[in-house]
Amino acid sequence: MKYKLLAASILATISTSALSATYQLTELGSFDEAKHSYVTDVSENGHMIGLVNGLYNLPIDVSYIDFTDSLIESAYREREEYFKQIKKEISFTLDDIQNKNAAATNSDAHSFMLSFLTNKQATNSEYQKLANLAAIRFSEDGSPAQEQVFFDIGSVDFSGLTRSTSNIYNAIADDGVSVGWGSAPYEKVLFTPDGQDKEETHFEREFISRGVVISDSGVAFPLFPDFDEYGGISSAGDIVKTNSGYTVVGQVSTGIPEDRQENIDDNCDGEDELISVCIENIHRSSSSQLFDLRAVKWKLDSSLNIVDTEILGLGLTPDEDEGAAFISNAVGVNKNGIAVGYSSVRYVKDSDTILSLPVYFKDGNVTEIVDQEDDWFGGKAISINENDVIVGYATKYIEGASRFKFFYHDIASGSTVFPTDYFNSSSSFANDINDNGYIVGEGETDVFNVGSRRREGFLYKIGEDSITNLNDLLPCYEEDGETRYKYVVSEAKSINNNNEIFGVATKTVEKTDTLGGVVTDINGDIEYESVSVAVKLTPIDGEVDSCTDPETETYERQSASFPWYTLLLLPLVGLRRVFR
Repeated sequence: MKYKLLAASILATISTSALSATYQLTELGSFDEAKHSYVTDVSENGHMIGLVNGLYNLPIDVSYIDFTDSLIESAYREREEYFKQIKKEISFTLDDIQNKNAAATNSDAHSFMLSFLTNKQATNSEYQKLANLAAIRFSEDGSPAQEQVFFDIGSVDFSGLTRSTSNIYNAIADDGVSVGWGSAPYEKVLFTPDGQDKEETHFEREFISRGVVISDSGVAFPLFPDFDEYGGISSAGDIVKTNSGYTVVGQVSTGIPEDRQENIDDNCDGEDELISVCIENIHRSSSSQLFDLRAVKWKLDSSLNIVDTEILGLGLTPDEDEGAAFISNAVGVNKNGIAVGYSSVRYVKDSDTILSLPVYFKDGNVTEIVDQEDDWFGGKAISINENDVIVGYATKYIEGASRFKFFYHDIASGSTVFPTDYFNSSSSFANDINDNGYIVGEGETDVFNVGSRRREGFLYKIGEDSITNLNDLLPCYEEDGETRYKYVVSEAKSINNNNEIFGVATKTVEKTDTLGGVVTDINGDIEYESVSVAVKLTPIDGEVDSCTDPETETYERQSASFPWYTLLLLPLVGLRRVFR
């Protein structure tokens, strides 16, 4: 009752309703074929790209599976036991999947097969490979988003794409030309291991990662690496429009280090397994990268033809007896041609120790951004504005744990600043900076939790001493003045020069299964879950609301600091989190 009275008093005193705030949140265009959506970049002209995760109706190919094999029988028994524990009767058998198309019609059967293939058999080349991530382009008029295919192809076994490729959409230029990277689709092949006389079905692919430039009309142009043995690796991290075309930055493979080549020579003879499968297993399991990787800058003409390729270098000079891989990567660039990213560097206190630190690439030089003497031992530079100010994050030990802290670096002055974030041991990440000096990112807001912490988006203006939680700039209530605002901004990914912010928010919706149907519990009641949605925050004329009712809440929306006496309440925190 007090809650309702408080809401009513707000409505009575604010003529514009309870939606007083300084930012208005709108969801970007929906994509009904997936559960979660994310925005990754936005151009100054309003072009928007992103990703979706949790694709519905992923195609399951059962034609090659031996359903009497112990691996799948054991997995089915585990699923039966799980259903018993939740007091639910299992609704399918292995025979239903093999002979009655249950994986396409029964959500429990589909979920079981998806789990079996993507978890238990993810690295087993004898089983179908599936990816749950797709690249999308949002419509500027709010209509449904459209998928952008990088390298996937139509399947020969079922209708539609193979859905076996990774697709990472990274950046978009002012005219709508975009970049990212993707993997090759898996193909079904027959292979007979040495000493056997029976052919086996295996899945292999041509390459692990390939950068791509995509025209405004959706045509994909691959960016091939300098070294393409075993497929090589390339990726594209950012793009800017220039007077003569485009500048694209990213990463390419330049060779295979000696230690990894020895692994290949010793293990990948094509007798017991496909050579490509052996190569990928080394890539996954090695503590060092399979390839030497270098930051790169491509110059393209207006027709997206590559006219120049420049390897941007490395933050150290490898010794002849060092057989491991060394890596640099460019993930951002501005119109001045300065690229930012990260690179292998030597630890100043022990030259045998290699760190990966934030750097920028300019005039043939690789320059470190953070001071190792201040105990920073990792991190990345993410974005650079047209004033040559860089943002990113770096890593150090704080209060006994490895934490990330966001920074900005001014190339002209050479200064690096780590602003005050939510609290001392909060990890924070800067994702973008506009030409007005506004930085957006996300940081941990859960003061007491030492494990996995909730993150919320922030806005920071260079020169100020603390960040602002974006959720503090949104309404407290829905239009009815009683219901708490349903969105929580968890990530701020991009900000344009109009100070419009694009990011990711969570909200609660009806829970859906892997086929897209609504989930109910054993009593037939609809279940609910939190999902991620891509959002835009637009500045509006308004005032910041104080959302805390002291009689019903005991914490503020922004957990930037807390008094010493709250430590006395630690025994109660676990209970409170359960109810939250």
